[in-house]
Amino acid sequence: MILGMNHFTAIAGDPVATLAFYENLLGLKTGYRPDLGFDGAWLYAGETAVLHLYFDRPVPQPAAGVIDHMAFTTVDLKAMKARFDESGYPYKLQHRERGPWQLFCHDPSGAKVELNFSAKESLD
Repeated sequence: MILGMNHFTAIAGDPVATLAFYENLLGLKTGYRPDLGFDGAWLYAGETAVLHLYFDRPVPQPAAGVIDHMAFTTVDLKAMKARFDESGYPYKLQHRERGPWQLFCHDPSGAKVELNFSAKESLD
């Protein structure tokens, strides 16, 4: 029986830009990664490694392959939007009636990222 999602794995065409995106913009933290015999990084949300990055292989075309996007449960919509606005990083923000706030963007290698915020959050 599946209990939940463990992690996503993405290929980073530009490791420096990709780490800056996930760490500085989204707030994930690089943490422990065992020696797997190839270059990469594990990014953590709290104590959980939610994103594994490959640095040793080319980005496939199309970048998404068969996976359309990765989604993260996120808090503090106003602060996250401000970080995106201050950085000039492109995004799309939507809020459907009685649904969550959703911020969509693409990482530097073209992977689509969705950030989900509670419908109770506000931009006020």
